[in-house]
Amino acid sequence: MSFFRFLISKSFFIQIMIAVFSLSLLIVGMKWWLGYTTNHEQKIQVPNLNKMSLSNVETTLNELDLDFLVIDSASYNPKYPKKSVIEQTPESGSFVKEKRKIYLTLNPSKYRDITVPNLNGKSKRQAITQLQSKGFKIGEFFYIPDIGKDVIRGLKSNGKKLKPGSKLEKNGVIDLILGDGKRR
Repeated sequence: MSFFRFLISKSFFIQIMIAVFSLSLLIVGMKWWLGYTTNHEQKIQVPNLNKMSLSNVETTLNELDLDFLVIDSASYNPKYPKKSVIEQTPESGSFVKEKRKIYLTLNPSKYRDITVPNLNGKSKRQAITQLQSKGFKIGEFFYIPDIGKDVIRGLKSNGKKLKPGSKLEKNGVIDLILGDGKRR
């Protein structure tokens, strides 16, 4: 019976009121603290950094109190200036908080170099297919006296003979030296 008497006593109601007040104060304090430390109401719109050089990006983002990190260089795109931004995350127009990092992908300064395969003795059709699949462009055809008709006897680029294993820029033009199929 003393337990039931305690539940309706004045000291029990005082303790309940203290607990409710303390819990309410703790919740209000936590809500204020989280809003203050996470900059809850702050919004900065991410600018469009497309085609900007790295120095311009740095200036623009410093003015907005944002950071950036270059994550990669993609495949060369001739439509963009060299070493300029071709992709950003988060996208332009998004809203972020101060000190947020903007991740950038840059355009390399040129196409990457690719190893020229050994095509000597292959047919013209095989060589063209293999070179185009690697990213080269086919230029002119030069014929030399040789018994094999349309058989690769060498490769040239910019007037210089290419050796198998040498490096050439992707999208480079390769001329084919072929046999004419006539006996001499």
